[in-house]
Formats: sequence, structure tokens, C-alpha cells
Amino acid sequence: MRAKDRGGRVREWFTPARTVGLVLAALAVVLIVENTREIEIRLIVPVVTMPLYLALLLMFLLGVVCGGLYFRRSRGGEPGGRRTRQS
Repeated sequence: MRAKDRGGRVREWFTPARTVGLVLAALAVVLIVENTREIEIRLIVPVVTMPLYLALLLMFLLGVVCGGLYFRRSRGGEPGGRRTRQS
């Protein structure tokens, strides 16, 4: 593989959208690490006490999973899992 081919693949992977996504993910991790105090969270009926970083981490992971499910592309599909009709 030539160096020129590898550079093209790197440029294809580092699109502006992916770069922004990586920066936002890094900022989310910094926010999570910086917030370590205990908080109370009401889950409909029970009240749970946990570190704020754990609550933020759980919400971040939930967002990653929801985003992954929404934007997952199945073969021939569009974002959101919708398939286009092929004639």
C-alpha cells in the first residue's frame, strides 16, 4: 500500500462530522470526570444517591446507544433504519 493511499483513507475517515463528534465526546468525558459530588436522583418512586459523574456517564452511554440505533444503517437502508423501496 502506498503512502498516498493511506492518506486518502485517513482523510475519508476524519470527516468534519466525525471530528465534531469526537470533540463533543471528549468534552463530555471531561465534564463527567470533573463532576464527582454525590447527588440524589428521583426515579419515579425511589430516590437514588450516586456520584454525579456516574449519572452523567450513564446518560452519555444512553445517548450513544440511542444515537447508534437511530443512525445504524442496514444494508440498503437510510438513517433511522428505514429501508428504501427498490424497483
